[in-house]
Amino acid sequence: MELPTLLCLVLSLILISYPSKTSAQFQFLHSKCGNITYTPNSTYQSNLKTVLNSLSSNTHITHGYYNFTAGQNLDKVEAMVLCRGDVPENTCQLCIRNSVATLLVLCPNEKQAFGYTENCIIFFSNNSTFHTVRDRPVWALWNNENVSNITGINNTLTSLMGTLQNQASLGNSELKYAAGKSDLTSTSTNQTLYGLVQCTPDLSRHDCVKCVQNLTFSMFPKYFVTPTFIAAGARVIAPSCNLRYEMYSFYGSVSDVALLPPPVPASNRSATPQVEINQKSHRSHSTIAIVIPIIGSLVLIISIASICILLRRKKHKKSATNLNKEETENFNSLQYSFDAIKVATNDFSNDNYLGEGAFGAVYKGKLRDEQEIAVKRLERNSVHGDVQFKNEILILTKLQHRNLVRLLGFCFEKEEMLLIYEFVINKSLDSFLFDPIQSSSMPWETRYRVINGIARGLLYLHEDSRLRIVHRDLKAGNVLLDTDFNPKIADFGMAKLFNIDQTQAVASRMVGTFGYMAPEYVLHGHVSRKSDVFSFGILILEIVSGQRISSFKIIGEKPENLLTFAWNKWLEGKAWNIVDPTLPSAFSTEILRCIHIGLLCVQHNMADRPTMSSVELMLSSSSLSLQVPSQPAFFTRSHTPSNATSQGNTSNQSSSR
Repeated sequence: MELPTLLCLVLSLILISYPSKTSAQFQFLHSKCGNITYTPNSTYQSNLKTVLNSLSSNTHITHGYYNFTAGQNLDKVEAMVLCRGDVPENTCQLCIRNSVATLLVLCPNEKQAFGYTENCIIFFSNNSTFHTVRDRPVWALWNNENVSNITGINNTLTSLMGTLQNQASLGNSELKYAAGKSDLTSTSTNQTLYGLVQCTPDLSRHDCVKCVQNLTFSMFPKYFVTPTFIAAGARVIAPSCNLRYEMYSFYGSVSDVALLPPPVPASNRSATPQVEINQKSHRSHSTIAIVIPIIGSLVLIISIASICILLRRKKHKKSATNLNKEETENFNSLQYSFDAIKVATNDFSNDNYLGEGAFGAVYKGKLRDEQEIAVKRLERNSVHGDVQFKNEILILTKLQHRNLVRLLGFCFEKEEMLLIYEFVINKSLDSFLFDPIQSSSMPWETRYRVINGIARGLLYLHEDSRLRIVHRDLKAGNVLLDTDFNPKIADFGMAKLFNIDQTQAVASRMVGTFGYMAPEYVLHGHVSRKSDVFSFGILILEIVSGQRISSFKIIGEKPENLLTFAWNKWLEGKAWNIVDPTLPSAFSTEILRCIHIGLLCVQHNMADRPTMSSVELMLSSSSLSLQVPSQPAFFTRSHTPSNATSQGNTSNQSSSR
């Protein structure tokens, strides 16, 4: 049976067998894909289908745990499912069947995947899973509300979780689960703390304790329990064990848990500390949505139809974000050994340290063939470093442009995540532009070449490449300069892929650098190509002024931010006041035109901003007339000069950062 047919069948069975259940109750709160793909129609895929079919069709799951293995050596697949200890058997089976179908859709062609719903955990891998402590990948969700009595809850929490840990580890080969409560000490009000600890029953008593303590020691001191903050509730989930505590009763009847959740503050947040490599999908929710059964069934019908159509299309058309057989071979050829990179960088010595990039340090190195490289060593404890790692690999391996930095390869070995790039000798644009001494190396001809090069690189990303990409973190620090000061856009860890006909998306989390982020993104999470256009406009104004957006200041002028100052001076007809004093007036026409283009790019309304194709045309054709810009985003009206006259649309709306 082909994979698309199998998925459609499983989804259909879920709908037919349980028409009154809501799909929301079993949706993933978190899912995570591995970093290694398998070849379609391979032995590994056949074994995976055998394993997952066994999980979804097993009707004799006792105590909420089941594991299965198929194949051997490199084609071996191990999978396990674990339901929460208080979940009824029929609910557990439904959760598992739904999880199997969903995880295949979220992680196609992956050798490892992990999913977690309110009721069950599913995990499959090409590595050893049974009788082994698998505390990674790990996911955490906590309540950002601080408790008032830190001493009281800390003492009670330590005691309660220690007791539950020991009780769970003493369980048998069928169930290792403990839940309980304890009254808070040293409080004037009657408050109770509730907790839960569970391990997979294949673990020994010692391994169960080890797994729970690994989660506790790696998460609690860093995210949940500090001298000045204790979260009012938290949970940590890994394949081999999980734990949770709350200030309300959350275990017991599934219907009670699902239908009667306590109110959760809007400030709740979620994170994925110390997760392993390559997350393809990440969902986190504070509560489970309640959907009327009929509506839930209709939604599920539509979902089944959409998934089946999508999967059948994938048989005939390659997805833009997945690797086919040829691409997989190319992908694998990019892998470097950790030992080779260690030698190339002289064991990441301080002498080879180049600076700090997003989520890690950057080092210079030289391979055995004398090729110079730059190595980004991602932090092991970075919350989102693993996402950036996969994002850069998947994106940069598909892109080739003179104004984009070239990825040579990567290394994922010995818990190390390394990205290997071409070495760009002149470092980043900000190291020259904002340095009083180094800025002399950037006359206007060079700066104008940098502006044009960045524009061409963005145009390629937005319209001309095989992918449609929004960078989301375009700034001077992410533009590298080669020997001739030609710019190369770098750091694609936060980039977002778009479909060819897609114009906008809503980001699940805020990433980027304040000052460069467009207002619609900051306020509403809306991401589009116009988000990059806004960032490019900020870059133009920085290049012209020689000053950072975050620390703009001109002697003798009122303290204003860069956008406010540029807009006011443009209204006054004194735009030259923004220009770096070291730049000669001989280029005034070209420089003032760049300021005009920059103001067009940073307009508050994203519909008013030009596309990068229009920007590139404006830069290349001096005879092309420019539109009058409207008020920029983050404009502070209190500094508008009283004698200013409008040269364009100056909306009465204003916003400040």
